[in-house]
Amino acid sequence: MQTSPTVGPPSALLRRLTVVQHILFAALVLIGAAQAWRSDAPRVAVALVTVCLLGVYAVGARRTVRHGSALTTPTEPPGRFASAESSPEPYRYAVAWLLGVAVLWAVAVVVSSAFVWVAFALWLLAGHLLPVRGALLFTVVTLLIVVVAPPLAGEPWRLAGVIGPSVGAVFALALSRGQVLLARDALERARLVDSLVAAQAESAALQAQLVDAQREAGALAERTRLSRDIHDTLAQGFSSILLLARGSRSVDGDKPLRDVLGRIEATAGDNLAESRRIVAALAPKSLTDNGLAAALERLAADLSADTDIMANVRVEAGVPELVVADQVVLLRVAQGALANVRTHSGATTVTLTLGGSATQARLDIVDDGRGFDAAAWAAAQTNPTGRDLSSGGYGLDVIRARLRERGGDVIVESELGDGTAISALLPIGPPNTGGAK
Repeated sequence: MQTSPTVGPPSALLRRLTVVQHILFAALVLIGAAQAWRSDAPRVAVALVTVCLLGVYAVGARRTVRHGSALTTPTEPPGRFASAESSPEPYRYAVAWLLGVAVLWAVAVVVSSAFVWVAFALWLLAGHLLPVRGALLFTVVTLLIVVVAPPLAGEPWRLAGVIGPSVGAVFALALSRGQVLLARDALERARLVDSLVAAQAESAALQAQLVDAQREAGALAERTRLSRDIHDTLAQGFSSILLLARGSRSVDGDKPLRDVLGRIEATAGDNLAESRRIVAALAPKSLTDNGLAAALERLAADLSADTDIMANVRVEAGVPELVVADQVVLLRVAQGALANVRTHSGATTVTLTLGGSATQARLDIVDDGRGFDAAAWAAAQTNPTGRDLSSGGYGLDVIRARLRERGGDVIVESELGDGTAISALLPIGPPNTGGAK
């Protein structure tokens, strides 16, 4: 987002200085006219040049303010205060107006030398409206008129008649250029403020976009977490219920059937409780009892009770103490791996081994099933495009993703007809990126 800075009008100080300049011109003209009226100058000519001077100045000053000339809105760098390239019409009009006023002033000086002091106001105008060299040339020419006009009118030549106007010319030119620089500095500050405001607005917009992106990323991460939790808990529970229901068809007798229905009811109840805990974003109930080892024992017992697979758990000495988030990750890994064993492996035994060291926890799940092509699965991880996960194959991907979110990884070893070994490795300490719930 880009905004164009909008420069406001000159400051109140600059406007007051401009008004003072107009009043000074009118006062000098009227003083000169009063002195000329009392002299031997023709009064009709004095009145005529006075009216012409004031009228032309008033019309020109009003138009320069209305059209934004260099008199009130300086925009050029030093030496090129106004230029035909940047604003040709106001610039040309302002210069023509100044020259017209100067010509009328020269005529007034011819009528009466009392008008020579109006040159001070002209020098102020020259500093505003002309480049530095043009202002110097204009000042020198008008200064010569001021110096020679009294002697030509019959007055005696005096040194003060040269020094006084010269000092006045230098002072007027310096004052007008100082006002120009002051106006330019005020406008530059206004542009800077506008630029800062625009930059602040752009920064606020970018910040809002960043917040939106972070919110979307958080929502995506939460959806991913929920999909994994549902896969590892509810989906596997439903698979167990489905297998039990299918197996009940071949059961004879009321007692075996009641046993199957009891296991279905228990599995459904566990799924219901787990779904409530997923919604509440709490740790699994199995971890709140006696920790990860006990939870793994219950998983193994449930697998053995529901299938013909003999599942057992081994806990090595020196298992590191894990935070709840890490325990949840390893429990989900075990759930996903045992779901694969139940559904795909055709195994008769599976062993879960919990171990590790001071810096790393490890969970091994080894079965004697039919195995699969682990190399092909590993290759698919580097080029997942086009994979169809609707019919399965999502479990190992979820396991790896969960572990990597906590800075860990998974090692899968398997060959067709030779069983499968899964090693989940999890570093001890704070997670690298995010965490599972």
